[in-house]
Amino acid sequence: MNTKNLLLIAICILYANLTFAQNDDDDTTTDLTNIQEFTPSKLLKKGQWDIKFFNSIYTQTERTDAGSTSVTIPRETFFTNTTEIYTGISENRRVNIGFIFQVRSNTFGGAGALDVLKFRDNATSRSGFTTIAPSIRVQPFKNVATFSFTSSVYLPIFADKANAPYLDKRSVFWETKFFYDKTFGQDKWQLFTQADFGFNFGEKASDANPNDSNIGERFANNSLFMPFAVFLSYFPSAESTIYVNTKQAFLIDLGNDFAQNSTSFGIGTKYQLTNVLNLEASFDKFVRGSNFQGLGQTFSIGLRALF
Repeated sequence: MNTKNLLLIAICILYANLTFAQNDDDDTTTDLTNIQEFTPSKLLKKGQWDIKFFNSIYTQTERTDAGSTSVTIPRETFFTNTTEIYTGISENRRVNIGFIFQVRSNTFGGAGALDVLKFRDNATSRSGFTTIAPSIRVQPFKNVATFSFTSSVYLPIFADKANAPYLDKRSVFWETKFFYDKTFGQDKWQLFTQADFGFNFGEKASDANPNDSNIGERFANNSLFMPFAVFLSYFPSAESTIYVNTKQAFLIDLGNDFAQNSTSFGIGTKYQLTNVLNLEASFDKFVRGSNFQGLGQTFSIGLRALF
């Protein structure tokens, strides 16, 4: 089954769940809309489901050299689809479990940014179903409902191909994200913070066999990935929000002789289409970096279903 068919099946499953949930929820009312209540910090009630279908395209014609000086390169574009499925399992709303799936498509050598959506495999393009991650969300403190963490283990499930274009990191990636938000200004404003700690496991790139291994996909092995983000949101209405954000990320060398860091700024918006379905769109721009860090921009759009 090819990648296009996998995406089509995922969309059909999401649509079926949304239709069922919408019919089931028509007679219920709540004081808060989903985008107001279910921030990334807030966990689900027992029996609730959260399905997020998020797509992003990162494209770049600039990156840094081995330092922080910008250099021009032929366009490179990276598409990522991330599907997250969670459900609440505890009566006290403090534990959620789920899975994360990722599909990627990349193009190199100056191809147009939208060529990634063709999902080709050749000398300058590569695509495929790349990772699956079991995941758990926990609210550790009973009296702090807007502080939680999510811990996930990403397992690479794509084939290792020598002399092939880059597809994804060739490592088991254990990531824990910490979330906290604070609403203020008569519920019109919200400050959201996120801190991630991700460990990339695997052999050093220099130890891999170039005859049967993709060396480039091992660049992050034996490293600690630490991005930090702050979001400021404004709610013009109960069904909509707009936000600005800044992110600082560090890739810290733990034995693979490679480290990076970057800074980005972004804007975005969310809108509640129905009692179940939310729509999100965002734009991020990398403004600085170090050691072959891309200086491109990311365009994202996502659908989230809560029922």
